[in-house]
Amino acid sequence: MKMQIKINQWLLPLFVVATLLVTGCSAISVPNMEASTTTPSIQTELAAKYNYLPKLNGKAIVVMTVNASPITIEVDGINAPITAGNFVDLVQKGVYDGLAFHRVVREPQPFVVQGGDPQSKDLNIPLNNLGTGSFIDPKTSRERYIPLEIKPQEATGPVYSKTFENAGIEQQPVLPHTRGAVAMARSQPPDSASSQFYFALTDLPFLNGSYAVFGYVTQGMKEIVDQIEIGDRIESAKVVQGLENLTVITN
Repeated sequence: MKMQIKINQWLLPLFVVATLLVTGCSAISVPNMEASTTTPSIQTELAAKYNYLPKLNGKAIVVMTVNASPITIEVDGINAPITAGNFVDLVQKGVYDGLAFHRVVREPQPFVVQGGDPQSKDLNIPLNNLGTGSFIDPKTSRERYIPLEIKPQEATGPVYSKTFENAGIEQQPVLPHTRGAVAMARSQPPDSASSQFYFALTDLPFLNGSYAVFGYVTQGMKEIVDQIEIGDRIESAKVVQGLENLTVITN
């Protein structure tokens, strides 16, 4: 989930989109779902095909402790039920506890703080080798990936498995990349996000419609997120509200 972009003199559009990509995941096998913005029934059918994934049917509050200080995140399962459900499920499983932030980009302009690579729990792995790891579901012993899920404004539901550009959508998403947004990093295939996420350090409108935002920092942005450095670790992450909205299929 590594971004590899060239820096523009005063904007980051071309610099950023590649940097959020996860490296080393080009050969992953993910479902190939066609998305449509004109037929709600198709979107409903697509969402049903992901019933095996956790879903958040509402909102939840997650408190993530970094450098002994709390970051409060409001997770939005109303507009991103699969993406939000995946994150809350991983938090509840303790997956993020002890993981490192392996990418921090503040120069030449504020960009993102990225973490969530499960490989970083191994202290023997150098930080510069991180960015390719995904959550391995202990039930299947395989990586768990989620579809790209972004809801356009005025739409009845999210678009799955396509960026807005590829789907021909000119609207803005309901959950935009404003400062404090929390979104999933992924590799080039749209359905390749797993556990790695990033905090947006400033408004990043050029990422809208390409990466899935699923929540926002409501407390601790300036005091904590803005101060995170490469190698800082998530001491703990806990769901403090809204866990009853999480649906997980156990069989």
